[in-house]
Amino acid sequence: MTATQEVVRREQETVPARTREQAPLLRPPVDIYEDSQGITVQAEMPGVSRDRLNVQADRNTLLIEGEIALDMPAGMEALYADVQATRYSRSFGLSSELEPDRIEATLKDGVLTVRIPKRAEYRPRKIEIRSA
Repeated sequence: MTATQEVVRREQETVPARTREQAPLLRPPVDIYEDSQGITVQAEMPGVSRDRLNVQADRNTLLIEGEIALDMPAGMEALYADVQATRYSRSFGLSSELEPDRIEATLKDGVLTVRIPKRAEYRPRKIEIRSA
């Protein structure tokens, strides 16, 4: 056994196995934009595929979760990895002026874009001016 393998083996013996819920989480960096029609949230989630992504909204919370799929070639084992966490998770409080029932989400090139429209009564509206 090489010295590297011995160190890795000892670390694995001393560190208890973590369940999925105990595994460390990554907080994806986000940009949030607001315009007159609603709010756009863009989260960077590289390595997350559409089927491993979860976006949920209720009355006042937006939850974004995703899992990275790290595929190792058959018969290979990582001795060291810079990426320890493989799960993203982030949540946001939602204002009552937003419509969580009409949220739209897209994933392209590792960037999740979530569009949350404002309720009609909170959107600016143009008022027609009539001549007297």
